[in-house]
Amino acid sequence: MELEKLQAIISEVLQTDAANISADLSFYDDLGADSLELFQIVMGVESEFDIVLDEETVNSINTVEDLYNFIVAG
Repeated sequence: MELEKLQAIISEVLQTDAANISADLSFYDDLGADSLELFQIVMGVESEFDIVLDEETVNSINTVEDLYNFIVAG
């Protein structure tokens, strides 16, 4: 359930099909996100899942799976 919500947030920000977003994809290399788009994704995740990610955590996010792991640990 969380993965589907995360995929929806990513697809909305990056204007891409949620079905093409898998856990192993890199935000920068595979999905072509820039730092502003990653920030928007993080803000969407914080709002949707009622969590707060600190700066160190955000800086350690490289893949969809990284972000997903923070959500489920949340």
